[in-house]
Formats: sequence, C-alpha cells, structure tokens
Amino acid sequence: MAEFLVLWRTVMSFALYGVGTLILIIGVLYICHLVHLPSHWTIALAIVLFGAGMMGAVSSTRQRDKSE
Repeated sequence: MAEFLVLWRTVMSFALYGVGTLILIIGVLYICHLVHLPSHWTIALAIVLFGAGMMGAVSSTRQRDKSE
C-alpha cells in the first residue's frame, strides 16, 4: 500500500508539471501570435518549451534507487 501511495504522488507531481508546462506553452504561443511572430519560429519555440518542461518534470519526480 505504501508503494502505491509513493507511485500515486509521483504520478500526480508529474501531471502537475505537465499541466503547468502546457499552460506556459499556451501563454507563450498566444504572445507570439499577438506580436506576429512567424509560425515556424512559434512551432520551434513550443517544441523547445515542451522538451524543457518534460526534462524538468522527469528530473523533479525521479525516484532515487534504494541502496542495498
């Protein structure tokens, strides 16, 4: 049961990072639209932000290996 709770907490933390990254990307894309940034730069920026967000989420929610 304790392992399930740890897994659940990790999944929820990862999901919160994902939602936060998605909100950030949507906001930046809207600003890019308002300043008439070309679409290929906008798409590239979205891909970079998505990658950075996922790297941050993985590094923050990664479980340390148990030392034996």
